[in-house]
Amino acid sequence: MMRWLGLAFWIVLTLGVGGISGVLTAGEVNGWYRTLARPSFTPPDWLFGPVWTLLYLMMGVAAWLATSAASGPLRARIASVFLAQLALNFAWSLIFFNKHATGAALVEVIVLWLAIVLCAWLFAQSSRLAALLMIPYLGWVSFATALNAGFWWLNR
Repeated sequence: MMRWLGLAFWIVLTLGVGGISGVLTAGEVNGWYRTLARPSFTPPDWLFGPVWTLLYLMMGVAAWLATSAASGPLRARIASVFLAQLALNFAWSLIFFNKHATGAALVEVIVLWLAIVLCAWLFAQSSRLAALLMIPYLGWVSFATALNAGFWWLNR
């Protein structure tokens, strides 16, 4: 029973962070963001919600697998780094959408990318599957970094 509660905790946490972020930035997505010049490779707006929902689910499962398989100091490091990268994920939305700071958001997303790499590396020490589940997230954040750079360049 506790095992399944752990899974629920990590999934609710990641989806909750994404949901709160979405609520806090929705006005700017429908306002300021629509006024920006867009890079040619910007996906349609409707794609972001489903992609992020799937990624948050995968992240929650990965965190559960990694923390469940680890013990002692490794479990604490895994949880700490995961929570740090999740906080960076949350902060990026506020910096980009609410503060309209595309340059600062670009710097922040690079730090987020590094935190995801560290997180996946730590996950691999306890669960190979957990590390593999982070790869799509790393790929999407890599794409988001290029997209952020494009928005910054076109709208500076």
